Amino acid sequence: MTDMSAPWLAPVPATAPQAPDDQHIAAAAVERMLDAIALPAWLYRPGQPVRANAALLRLCSRPVDSTGIPHTSLVVSDDRDVLERLTEECLHGSGEPPALPVRLETPDGGQRPVELVLRSMSWGGHQAALVTCVDHSDFLHVQTMLQGMSNLLQQIVDGAPVASFVIDRHHRVTHWNAACTRLTGHGADKMIGSNQPWTAFYPEARPLLADLIVDGVPPQDMAERHGAPATPSELIAGAYDAEAFFPQMGTAGRWLGFTAAPLRDHDGLAIGAIVTLQDISQRMRTEAELKRQLDEMVEARSAELAAHAKVMDAFIDNAPIGVAYVRHDTVLRSNRQMLEIFGRAEGSADGATSFHLHAADRAKLHEVGAPLLTQGHQLHHEMWMHHASGRPIWVQVNAHVVDHRNRDTGTWWMMQDRTEVRTAQEALRERFEELQATNQQLAQAQNQLLQNDKMASIGQLAAGVAHEINNPVGFVSSNLNTLRQYVESLLRLADAQAAAVANPGDAAAVQYAARLIDEVELPYLKEDLPQLLDESAEGLTRVKKIVQDLKDFSRVDQADWQQADLNAGLESTLNVVLHEVKYKAEVVKALQPLPQVQCLAGQLNQVFMNRIVNASHAIESRGVITLSSGMQGDWVWVQVADTGVGMTDEVMRRIFEPFFTTKDVGKGTGLGLSLSFSIVQRHGGQIQVRSTRGVGSQFRVWVPRNGPGDGPEPTVGTPPAWG
Repeated sequence: MTDMSAPWLAPVPATAPQAPDDQHIAAAAVERMLDAIALPAWLYRPGQPVRANAALLRLCSRPVDSTGIPHTSLVVSDDRDVLERLTEECLHGSGEPPALPVRLETPDGGQRPVELVLRSMSWGGHQAALVTCVDHSDFLHVQTMLQGMSNLLQQIVDGAPVASFVIDRHHRVTHWNAACTRLTGHGADKMIGSNQPWTAFYPEARPLLADLIVDGVPPQDMAERHGAPATPSELIAGAYDAEAFFPQMGTAGRWLGFTAAPLRDHDGLAIGAIVTLQDISQRMRTEAELKRQLDEMVEARSAELAAHAKVMDAFIDNAPIGVAYVRHDTVLRSNRQMLEIFGRAEGSADGATSFHLHAADRAKLHEVGAPLLTQGHQLHHEMWMHHASGRPIWVQVNAHVVDHRNRDTGTWWMMQDRTEVRTAQEALRERFEELQATNQQLAQAQNQLLQNDKMASIGQLAAGVAHEINNPVGFVSSNLNTLRQYVESLLRLADAQAAAVANPGDAAAVQYAARLIDEVELPYLKEDLPQLLDESAEGLTRVKKIVQDLKDFSRVDQADWQQADLNAGLESTLNVVLHEVKYKAEVVKALQPLPQVQCLAGQLNQVFMNRIVNASHAIESRGVITLSSGMQGDWVWVQVADTGVGMTDEVMRRIFEPFFTTKDVGKGTGLGLSLSFSIVQRHGGQIQVRSTRGVGSQFRVWVPRNGPGDGPEPTVGTPPAWG
């Protein structure tokens, strides 16, 4: 038998049996050492109860006095046979069977995955098995969490709208999302698992930035090894940005901008790289065209400047804005545009003082400009000034001092008549105010449209509701007719009895009263009359319930924001539209208790009605509609699911568009989901949709528990992920 590195566990040789006292002492020592073992363990001897240490009892959640339990009862029933077999091998075979994965069973039926190791030893002079176990619960939990995180990350990468792929430390492609397939033309089925990601970009082998990052190429060698410029990313440590042209992509080639970033393990070592790509062809073409145009302009301007030194004068003279150069309050140079702005005659400004401006204009310019210009700052200002004719003009003024430390260098002034722009701005402001008023009218129109859609929906439901009311009203009316007959008979009987009592000697009156008891069937009336009244009361209660549900659905007396129970609103809405549903589907409810929600209850009821009715319409023959609700954090949700025909991706992209409908002409306005979307958005919530063609659809409405806030836009964020 293999040495267990502990003398007290060694089997006693068969040739040297211990005396009974020695055996008792050795057995007690073994038990003491068993309790000292940190790992969960027990001793098993055929025909004897298990001797378990404290660590095992804690692991199995068993009380301290559980040492007398049978050997195999420590594990679940499915693992007992294999434990029995390995125990036999341990006791009568090699003594060292392989490790055994089993599940320990707790008294309450719980299970703990462990790995058992059985070793043969001597205990009290008899052959026994020492069983130690390693708890794998935490390991399996971590493994499950890591697997879930891996699946989540894969969904994030694969579903991202940005083209991206991932390679591991062996340069194998592990992720290649759909956007990358569309951009490069290479599918994930071809690229994932390949260690040649360059094939999607280049006609022959060459390293990508991701390959160089995985190989740990130093930054100074990155550009040379990559074969194209690559700059360190300003946002991600260890990442690089690059741009390149790929002639084989598309019909005319593509410019791609890409960022490669390292993926590191917990020790900071690179175990792969992720690359994101963006088509920048249009930007590069635009930049190239702009550069070409700019080069042409610079070349032409340079040629003009080199050809003639007076180009600057020509430029100033022909500038579209007024330009003047002033030194010591004297205009040394001004162009024609400056003269036109202020209505001055040609040549009236050069050498004159203060631009020939109106005195008030000069004072205002000095007031706003001196504090900035004397400190070397530029002046940017707009103000009303005066034309030579006296009319006001709105002038944009820009000025800068050539050198504020030397007044002799003078100041350049640039002015532009912005009167038309100012007028246009005023008109634009007025137009904006008109648009605001129009928006208010549109909001009112939307509210009216919402109400109209609600009334249209109620109108569609009116026939069914009338049918639901007519049923109890019908049998109440029938019962009233029967009751009238019963009352008439009872009144006849009462008159006859009164006559017999008044004339006790009148044999004919007494006989008539007795005969009338048989004719009116008094015993039957006594039995049937209470039932008739109970049925009528029940019918009237049903009518009252329908009316109350209609009132709860419309919330005509509660039109403002209020605290409401969405489950109650869903129930009342279902009762209102039940006639639309009960012939098409079985309704299953899975409603969880919900807190009160700050909302417009009547509008949310309209959303529920739209969803339930549409679910019924989506079922072609007979199906199931499931109504469920719940709460996550500060969000409450209500869900309507059906087993109908489902929707295609194209339909799902358009379901919230106004007037879009898949129903036949005259059977739908296309406003239900659009208005539902507006209502939920007004509450600061969202509508989430899942649908599979031929399987059915699920609509989940999320609303914040405390309402959307006081501002015009919701401020509560986004609801949790739909698990």
